[in-house]
Amino acid sequence: MALAHDVSAQTGAATGPSIAILGAGVSGICAAIKLKEKGFTNFTIYEKANEIGGTWRENTYPGCSCDVPLHMYQFSFDMRPDWSRKYVFSQDLKAYLESVVDKYGLRGHIVFNTEIDDMRFDERTGIWTLKSGERSFQANVVAAGTGQLHRPIWPNIPGRESFTGDHWHSAQWNHSVDLKGKRVAVIGNGASAIQFVPEVAKEAGQVTIFQRSASWVLPRPQREFWGWEKALYRALPWTINIQRWKTYWFGELLFRAFHKSGDKIKQTAIDEMNLYVTDPVKKQKLTPDYEPGCKRVLFANDWWPAMGKDHVDVVTEGIAEITPTGIRTKDGTQRDFDIIIYGTGFDTTNFLGPMTVKGLAGRDLSDAWHDGAEAHHGMTVSGFPNFFMLYGPNTNLGHNSIIFMIECQSNYIAQCVQKIANDNLLYLDVKAEAQRASNALVQADNANSVFASGCTSWYKTASGKVTNNWANYTFKYWWRTRKPDFNEYTIRTRTDKPQGAAAGMKVAPAE
Repeated sequence: MALAHDVSAQTGAATGPSIAILGAGVSGICAAIKLKEKGFTNFTIYEKANEIGGTWRENTYPGCSCDVPLHMYQFSFDMRPDWSRKYVFSQDLKAYLESVVDKYGLRGHIVFNTEIDDMRFDERTGIWTLKSGERSFQANVVAAGTGQLHRPIWPNIPGRESFTGDHWHSAQWNHSVDLKGKRVAVIGNGASAIQFVPEVAKEAGQVTIFQRSASWVLPRPQREFWGWEKALYRALPWTINIQRWKTYWFGELLFRAFHKSGDKIKQTAIDEMNLYVTDPVKKQKLTPDYEPGCKRVLFANDWWPAMGKDHVDVVTEGIAEITPTGIRTKDGTQRDFDIIIYGTGFDTTNFLGPMTVKGLAGRDLSDAWHDGAEAHHGMTVSGFPNFFMLYGPNTNLGHNSIIFMIECQSNYIAQCVQKIANDNLLYLDVKAEAQRASNALVQADNANSVFASGCTSWYKTASGKVTNNWANYTFKYWWRTRKPDFNEYTIRTRTDKPQGAAAGMKVAPAE
C-alpha cells in the first residue's frame, strides 16, 4: 500500500493549501509549528529516515555535542528550564526535538522512510508533484528543510575500498567496534574530528590524524547549571529569555571578529595549545596559516589536551593511496592501521542534491545554480513557484545560532502560505531582479568578510563563490525577512474556483 495525495472536494479555505515539508529535523519541525500557529494543518512532513532529528539523528559519534550555547540552541517559543549544562550532547537535542514533535502534535503529519528524489511543478494547476521511488505525492507548496549536514563526503583517495580493517565515516559511526589498544587513523580534523578524536584517544593505542590544514580551536566555556538556576527558570520563565538575549547579543558581537583582525582569536588558540602541546614540530603542524573564520572556528576543551598526548600524532603529507593494511603518503611512507575513521565532513554546497527539481517550463534547479547556489533571502528561487527553502544558500552562520535564522525563515514562509490561502493564489514566484538584488547584497557582505579570504572551506564552491554563509548581523536578516514584500513576487491568481488537484489535498492511503 503506497501513500498518495487524495483529491478533496473542498476548497483550500478549510484546511489551507496542501504543503509538503521535506525533512523532520530542526527546520522541518519549526516550519510545521509556525504553519500550525496560523491555522494551517494540511501539511505532510516527508522524512528519509525512520525517525526524526536531522543532524542530531545522523551524528552519534563519541563526544558529539553542540558548540552553540544552549540558550540559543532551542526554539525561542519552547525554552526548557531543566537542561543540565551550557553545551549539550547530540542525544539531549534529539530528545528535545522528539518532545517538541509530540507537544505540538506533529507526529501524525510525518511520513517516515520517504526521501523525495524528484519534484516537478505544473504551472497550469499550481501543483508540485513529488516522487520517492515509485511513490508519488502532490502539494501546492513545498518547504525544503533538508539541511546541509546530512550527506557525508567520502574522499576520492585511490584504494579506499581496499582497506581490510574496519572503516567508517564519522556520521555513520560503528559503535560495535572496540577501539581499545587499536591503531586508528583519522582522515580530517574539522568540527566532528575535534570532538571524537579526544574520545578515541582515551581508548586507542595509537591515533594518527591526517590533516590537510589546521583549525583554529578555542576553549569552550562549558559548565553545569546550578540547581537554583533551573528552579529560577521554572518559577520565572521570563528569566531564561533574558539569558537567551544576553547570549544572542554576545553572538552578534562575535560577528565583528570576521570583519577585522583575528589577532585575539589567534593568540587565545595558540595560548591554549601551548598549555598542552610541547613538541615544536607538532605545534607547527597544528598552527593554521589562514585568518580565523575563513574556515569554521572551532570550540572544544579536550582537543588540545588530546593533541599533547604522545600516542596522538599529526601527519601533514598528502595521502597517495589507501592500501589493504593502511595508508601510504606521497613521500612514500607506509603506515599500518587497524581502523580508519573519515572525518571528512558533508556535501554542503550541493543544496538539495541529489534531488531533481524542475520549475516553470521544466527549468532544472541545477541549471539555475550552475555558477553556485543562490536564493532570495536564502529561501526562494525565481522560476520555482511556491517553493521555499529553510537553511538554504547563504543562511549558515559563523557567529550565532542557526535556529534564529530558521525561525525567521519559518515565519516568512508561513506568511507566504497565508497570502496564497487568503488571496486564493495559484502561485507566488520571486522575481529574478529581486533575487539578483538580494544576492548582490549577500555577496558584497561576503566579499568584505574573512569567509572569502584565501583558504578552501565548505563555505564556498570550488570556484570561490561563498554559497553557505550569511556575512552580516542576524538582526539584519530578521529585519529583511520579518514580512514578505509581495511586490518582489510575480503573483498568479486563480481565475475561477479551484477544483480537483488545485484544491486542498491531504494524505490518504491508496490501494
